[in-house]
This record gives sequence, C-alpha cells and structure tokens, in this order.
Amino acid sequence: MEYIDNLPAIDLMRSEKMTFVQLIIPVESAHRAISYLGELGLLQFRELNADKSPFQRTFVNQVKRCAEMSRKLRFFKDQISKAGLLVSGHPGMQPDLELEELEIRLAEHEHELIEMNSNSEKLQQTYNELLEFKMVLQKAGSFLVPGKSPAVAEEVELDENIHSSDDYADTASLLEQEMRGTPVQSGVRCMCGIICKSKALKFERMLFRATRGNLLFNQAPADVYISDPTSSEMVEKTVFVVFFSGEQARMKILKICEAFAANCYPVPEEINKQRQIIKEVSSRLAELEATLDAGMRHRNKALADVAFHLTRWMNLVRREKAVYDTLNMLNFDVTKKCLVGEGWCPISAKGQIQEALQRATFHSNSQVGVIFHAMDSVESPPTYFKTNRFTYSFQEIVDAYGVARYQEANPAVYTVVTFPFLFAVMFGDWGHGICLLMLALFLISREGKLSLQWASQVVVAMGSRGAGEVVGIAIGDVADWVCNGWRCNMAAPLSFGMGISLVVMWWLGPKLGSFMEMLFGGRYVVLLMALFSIYCGLIYNEFFSVPFHIFGQSAYKCRDATCSDSSTAGLVKFRDPYPFGVDPSWRGSRSELPFLNSLKMKMSILLGVVQMNLGIILSYFNARFFSNSLDVRYQFLPQIIFLNSLFGYLSLLIIIKWCTGSRADLYHVMIYMFLSPFEDLGENELFWGQRPLQILLLLLAMVAVPWMLFPKPFILKKLHSERFQGRMYGILLSTEMDLDVEPDSARQLHHEDFNFSEIFVHQLIHSIEFVLGAVSNTASYLRLWALSLAHSELSTVFYEKVLLLAWGYENLVIRLVGLAVFAFATAFILLMMETLSAFLHALRLHWVEFQNKFYHGDGAHARGNSLKRVEASTGCRVYIRGKGSIKDPDKEEKLRGRPGYEHLNEPLHILIEADMAPNIVDIKLRQAKEILEELLKPVDESQDFYKRQQLRELAMLNSNFREDSPGPSGSVSPFNTSGLKLAKTGR
Repeated sequence: MEYIDNLPAIDLMRSEKMTFVQLIIPVESAHRAISYLGELGLLQFRELNADKSPFQRTFVNQVKRCAEMSRKLRFFKDQISKAGLLVSGHPGMQPDLELEELEIRLAEHEHELIEMNSNSEKLQQTYNELLEFKMVLQKAGSFLVPGKSPAVAEEVELDENIHSSDDYADTASLLEQEMRGTPVQSGVRCMCGIICKSKALKFERMLFRATRGNLLFNQAPADVYISDPTSSEMVEKTVFVVFFSGEQARMKILKICEAFAANCYPVPEEINKQRQIIKEVSSRLAELEATLDAGMRHRNKALADVAFHLTRWMNLVRREKAVYDTLNMLNFDVTKKCLVGEGWCPISAKGQIQEALQRATFHSNSQVGVIFHAMDSVESPPTYFKTNRFTYSFQEIVDAYGVARYQEANPAVYTVVTFPFLFAVMFGDWGHGICLLMLALFLISREGKLSLQWASQVVVAMGSRGAGEVVGIAIGDVADWVCNGWRCNMAAPLSFGMGISLVVMWWLGPKLGSFMEMLFGGRYVVLLMALFSIYCGLIYNEFFSVPFHIFGQSAYKCRDATCSDSSTAGLVKFRDPYPFGVDPSWRGSRSELPFLNSLKMKMSILLGVVQMNLGIILSYFNARFFSNSLDVRYQFLPQIIFLNSLFGYLSLLIIIKWCTGSRADLYHVMIYMFLSPFEDLGENELFWGQRPLQILLLLLAMVAVPWMLFPKPFILKKLHSERFQGRMYGILLSTEMDLDVEPDSARQLHHEDFNFSEIFVHQLIHSIEFVLGAVSNTASYLRLWALSLAHSELSTVFYEKVLLLAWGYENLVIRLVGLAVFAFATAFILLMMETLSAFLHALRLHWVEFQNKFYHGDGAHARGNSLKRVEASTGCRVYIRGKGSIKDPDKEEKLRGRPGYEHLNEPLHILIEADMAPNIVDIKLRQAKEILEELLKPVDESQDFYKRQQLRELAMLNSNFREDSPGPSGSVSPFNTSGLKLAKTGR
C-alpha cells in the first residue's frame, strides 16, 4: 500500500488541490486587476452582493453602457447581414480602443446609419410609387380606350351631377337598364390602381359585394416585381381598373382599396397626356435609380468599415461588460477605497495569480499593491481538471453523466482507451475503420481553420459545471485556447464573473452545422475509434465483410480437391493456426456463424468482467483517498468477492476452455453450480478440483451479500451514539466566524438526528442493486456481441446481395447502379447509423455498467446556483421577488414599504427579464420559464442529490465523513437561497 500511495499522481486522475483566497484590491487598479485575472482564467470569484439588486450595485452604469453598446453592435451586425456583407474574422493588428472612445464611435456610426436608412427608405418608397404609377399608366390605358369610336370614348366620363338620386340601392343595375332599353341616368367613372397579386381575387370579390355588382373590374399583371419597403422582398403586383357609377360607390371602393393596401393613381383618358406623363415618370425614375445606387454604395462602404472592426468591437464590449459584472460581485470596504473579493483557485496557480496582480498594480501606477492571501473555508472546493485538446472530448463524455465531486477519481482517464475500444468491438471492420480514419485525419488536418468556426458557435459556459455560487468567464485568445491551450474544466470553474460565459470569437466566417460542430468537437474520439476499429477489424478479418489472407495462408483446407462442398462438409486443419485474428477460411463455411457467435459472446463477457472489476478497484482507491475504512471493509471487499466468485469464475472457465480445446458446456456448469453444487461434473469438468472450488466460490458469494448489508449500518449507529455521548468532540467555531455566518449558510453546522431505519433501508437497496446489477450488467455487455454480429451481417448482405449481384450482369448501367446503391448503403447505414448506434451503446456501458461501481458524479450545481445556470444558458436575468424573498424575516419586515421594496407586498414569485433582439426575446424567456418550472417541481427526498451533497460536506466538516450519510427528515426547498439574486427595486 505504501508503494501505491507513493506513486506519482496523474494530472487528470483527480481534481487539483484548491484553496480559498481573499483579495483586497485598490480602486485605481481594480479594473486592470480583474481584466488580467480574466485573461489568466484561474480564479473563481464568489458572489458577495447577493442581497443587492443589479440596479443597486456600484458599477451598474458601466454595465448599462456596455449593454447599450452591445445593442448597437447587434444592430450593425443585422444591417451587415441584410446588406450581404461578410464580417471580418481577422481584423489584424489594430490599436486598442478605450471604452469611452468606442462608445463615441458607435454612436456616430449608428446615427449615420439610421439617417442613411431613413433617406433610403423615403427614396425607395418614392421610387416604388413612381414605378407603380408607370405600370398603371401603361396597363390602364388599354382599358380606358379599348379601340372604340371617339364618340364612345368621349362618353366614358360624364357629368357627376347627372346621378344625384339617393335611391341608389333601389335602382336597377347598368346591365338591366341597357336590356330594358332605358337610358342610363348615372355617369360612369373609373378608378385605376395596383395591388398585390395574392390579394387581387379577394379584392375583386369584396368590390363586387360592396357595389352589388354595379361595377366592371379589369386587371392585368404588372411587368416587373416591386420591392416591399417594409420587408425588402420583391412582390408581384396586379394593375386594376374599376368602372363604377355614383359617389357612394366611389367612397366604398376607396375604403376597400385602403383596407387591401391597394394604391390608386389618376390616369388621364387622352393618349397624349398618358404618353407625356409616362415620359416624365420614366425620367424621374432614372434619376431616383442613380440616387439610390449612390446611396447604397455609400451605405455599403460605411457598413464594410464597421464590419472590418465588428469582431474586435464585440469582443471588447463583452470583455468590459464581463469585467464590470465581476466588479459588481466584489464588496467595497467601509472607506470606499478598495474592493474585497473572495474565491477559489488551484494551489499550483497562486504564483501566476500573484504575478498578474503585480502587473496590474504596475500598469495602473497604483501606490498600493493588491493583497492576496489564503483563507480557511468550510465549503467544499470546486472540481478542477486540466484538459488539453485531446482529452477534452473524453472529459465531456464523462461530464455529460455528472461532474466529479472534489478529488473523486476521474473516469475520463480510462475512458480515453476503453470507450473507443468498446466501440470498435461492436464496429470492427478495418475497411469501415479506414473510412472513419480518413474523416478524423481530415478534421485534424483542418483543425486550425475549423477550430475558429467551432469556437464561434460553442460558447463554453465554464460556470455551467459549478457547485459553488458563481459562474465564470475567461478572456483571451480563443483560437490559441482551442488549438494549443489547456482548458479549465471545473465543477465550479476556475475563472470569474456571474452569468458570463467564455468570451469567444463572435463571427469567424461560415458557421459549422450542428452535426459538423459535434463531429469536430470529438475529432480525437473519432480518431481513436477509427484506429481501434481497424485493429478489431483485423482480428475479425473483415474488410467490408470480405476476408483477406493478410498474415499468411489459412490453416484449413477443403475435404476434396474441388472445394465444392466446403460450405457443407466443413474444412480440415492441416497446418498451424492462423497467426493473427480469425482464419479467412471460416468465411462461408457451415460453422462460421456458430464459431463467430461463440467467440464474440465469450469475448464480450471477458471484457465486461474486466471493466466492472476496474470500476470496483477504483472505488477502493476512492475510499482510501477519503480515508473511509468502512467502504473498504464493507463495500469494496464483498463486492469484489461476489463479482469474481460468479462471473470472474465464468471468465476463468472461458479462458481454460479456449486454451485446452475442451468441449465442456459452460451453460450447464454455471446453472448446476447453483442447482446441484455437489454433483459430479462428468465431461464438463475442465480441471482437477473444479467442484470443490465451485462450492467455495458459491459460499463466498452467499457470504458477501450479508457482508455488504448488515455491518455498515450498525457500525454507523455505534459511531453516532459514541459521538453524542461525550466520547467524541465536534469542531469548535470561533466567535468571529459565528458572527459572519448568515442564516441558512453553509458555514452553519446542524447536528441532525440519526435515522437508523433510513440508513438500513438505503444499505439494503444498495446491496440488492449491486447483486442484481452484477447479473444484469454482465448480460448488458452482450450488446458487444449483438452489435458486432449485426454490423457483420449487414456488411455481408450489402456486399453479396447488392454489389456482387449487380456485378454478375454484363450491363454497365446495372453495375453502376449496384455500385451506387452499395456506396449509399455503406455510407449512410454502416458508416452513419451503425456508428451512432455503436457510439450510444458504448456510452451506456461506460455510464451505467462501469461508472456506477465507483463514480458518484454529484459535483453538479447546488440548488442555489440554478438561477445562475438559467441566466448563463438563456441570457435572461432571474430574480426572486415578493413576500419571503429575503432570507431574514425580521430584515424583510424592516424593509417592507421602503422605496425599491414594493414587491415585498406581493406574493412570492420569480421575475424573468431579458434585453435582447425582438425576434429572440420571446424564445429565451420561454426557455427560462420552462427550466424554472422544471426546477420548481417537488423532489422526492430519496432522489435529492443536492441535499445529500450538503450532508456529505457537513460530515466532512465534523471529521466523520461517510459515503451514505443520512439526510434529515422533512421537505427541502428546491432552491438554496444563499446563491440567489434578490430583487429590491420596483423597476
């Protein structure tokens, strides 16, 4: 054991050691110090102003200015996108701007752009009106003068005073009067205009109904599309001419035209006037086109200048906003001359942090340096793993299940090898593996370019893993971080800020699709999956389901010279076994399927037992690391004995059968080991002394079950009774610490009642779960055999029934069609669907069968950090408001009725605010609402992992840490309010 303890530590095996620190920063160097710490990204600040609303904090004005500049930048980005311009992702070396100077430049650009947009809209509207007028003049003239005699043309427009009767509704229609032979008493007039083609039919129907058929409606499609000034889309329109009679009809038609957004234009009946107006309109259109083109060029030039700097400006504004948000987390001391902050950092990074603080003091010309010193804390430190671009993807696979608690063994160390290997066992085909390898090498070769596009989309919310009460940021060169740097992967990240994500390059060229984004992020996982697939494919001897004699000649030959019955009569072994992998002669033989099934089934069991034993062994190292001897004696030992007494013994029988070539039936051996352990094994005996060994292993398995169940609860009860009978002493807290403790704070220690029945039931469930899980998990590893068989059979079907079948024809077209179908099936079914299937099954084996043996993964956020996660993921601001939103009832009563605390008279509720673009604000608010509703659902006490974590931390403080500490009875709020922002304003 001393040798094991003295082994050098693996960087990724356990979280780095963390220390709680305090900083006292002079005001004049605070901004630069926070900025340098953000670039370093190794310090996590705590929220010290949770009792203040955002509007009551010191740097609220600076945050508002940054938010306003962000709005302007989003406006510029939207305008650039509409103009079809590209944002430069590499603006080059440019002098740094001060925030005030940038604010002035943005205001000037916005004012100039708004003015240009306004002028352009007015000119475009005028141009559209003139173009519509021209279309109406050209089309309506044919309706007004349809080739009739001049006398008829002159009678088109009559005196308006002819029709002055009020009994309009009772008069006969024009058509009826003409049929009766009576002269028309009312004058006929016309109205010309233009309308969207999609509305023309409804428009005509409405006119007919309104005038009761007393009109004549003619229409003709416009020759050109007209731009819609509101949506900038090209709209197809229709010119119409309405002939009607009477003033009432004219008023109705005008109202209907207004309702349908139809534009009416005056058209003279004389052809000469029409031609003259058309000529004038065309001249004005030409002038407006030149003016619009000149204005568009000027606008595009201004937008291009903004686009060149937009990326840098966005990063600068986000950086400054992150700095001021972090400064708002710090406390002003009573003299208002310095800021006080607290946070976590790795012990190994203290030198880097101190050097950054010294640089900040020097560059800000401060006479007083920053005070940086370590402090004692009763809180559980955050988890910090240092990953690089290779191990990042594997750590993400583990973190998707749950973030490791502080100093817990990290499964990612073993996942780097076991995950791609188990995938390859199911996907084994070295032809398909080469295809995956080419894809992985392509992604890695393009890493420098694609990583920039990937970083522009993947906002790594480094605070999204926090078990503390803050969310972090890191400011710096994202491209170097993605390609060459190290990543801080923390349960509560080693960076700083509240609700701020990692500052990334906002726009770096064309974006990757969601699938390519995921694929590129896991490029090294794909690389190892491809290499192991080639290895397993060589063992299976399958290249697109075709075997090859790569490592020499086959060890088998046919029974006759022609080999005509090799698939039915079998083969004869005549030389030494094939040196590596499956002999190619098995392919097509009558015993191919039984042989490969037996091989892969037994191999799956062996791999499963080895990986489950690895998980149990890691639980031993966890128990030793946390000095938990109870888990070593009453959890590790019975578990390792039980598993290996049954399935370890089965693995031993498999290996012996392979080595000796025995024909023993292992199913019979394992079944009768339980049913008839004292009977003679007969021909199923594999070695001398097998029956006594089976009896001994069966007894050990039976003893291991009560060994897991009974001792631990009774020992815990004994330790608890001794502790509270004066034979053990708890930790004494100083008076200073007690004075600083807030109600419901993590620094308060509560001695909860020991519930023996709850402990015993929990241990019973745990023991039953392991016993049944040992059987079910071993059977679950048979998926390795099932998916490998399915992949092999699918490859064979596509090769034999598609490619070879098509190749049997002499027709070139049939061969090409068969080749295309084979390529399609290989690419989309075998290389995509089967890859995804094998990936998900390998994920299941690691998350359930492997990690549940030792990995708790409860380093997720505490309930108090739920709102911070909502803010980080949705961009919304979340407040607890109303009666009961302040933790101290007495303080709440004192504040009730004061300005800014009007909400205390309202029922307890959650307020969600967002300052975003109109097209996404509703989506983000709805997303935040759904997350909060899910968090507010009642949680069963047996499933409240956050409560369990708090109790474990409490046990660690009392020097009596044990893995299965009981929780107190009673309900627990879904939020730990120590980490919430409490709104105090009525805004």
